[in-house]
Amino acid sequence: MKPTELLKVAAIALLTSGLIVGCQQTSTTDDMDTAMEDECEGATPEVRNAIYAAKLKNARARNLGAEWEEAAKIIEEAEAAAENCEHVRAKILANKAEDMAADAIAALGDTGDEPMTVAEDDSPYLGGYLVVAGDNLWNISGQQTIYGDPFMWPLIYKANSGQIKDADLIFPGQYFYIPKAQGAERAAAINHAKTRGAWSIGVTEASDLEYLAQ
Repeated sequence: MKPTELLKVAAIALLTSGLIVGCQQTSTTDDMDTAMEDECEGATPEVRNAIYAAKLKNARARNLGAEWEEAAKIIEEAEAAAENCEHVRAKILANKAEDMAADAIAALGDTGDEPMTVAEDDSPYLGGYLVVAGDNLWNISGQQTIYGDPFMWPLIYKANSGQIKDADLIFPGQYFYIPKAQGAERAAAINHAKTRGAWSIGVTEASDLEYLAQ
């Protein structure tokens, strides 16, 4: 083989080797990027449970009129940390918020585990409800511990209209007051639920506005 031919073969071999190495490096880089993306998938079950427990305790404090504003802020920080996969920090913050809410409840002489003794006529509410994933006003109202009748959902909507922009769209973590069902109000709620008409997600229906104005 002539020297010039040998040089050509060597050059081709070197170029091919470089391409292979380049492809391997690119593949390795892509794999590393994918692995890094897979490492962070949001809150772990343990952290989610800690945040939920903090929200539940803080909701109890809010229902008693003893909520500390700082506790709600710390819960938000915990959720942000969980989203960034700062699991240890998120759990510490969630536990701190839960402890603060417990202290606020204890300051009222209530453990938060049992409802406070209140005369039945002293409060217009049956209690409170913390929204979880999959909830809607219809199924909340239908629960036996609430009204046991899904058609009474407008009562919850009206009592919490300040934080419900669309009756068809509620979010986990929201805390609703559950009003007692009075005769005329109960009848009006059921009538609205049955005659409301067409609805769509993300829109406040005109019929809902009319009901709220009653």
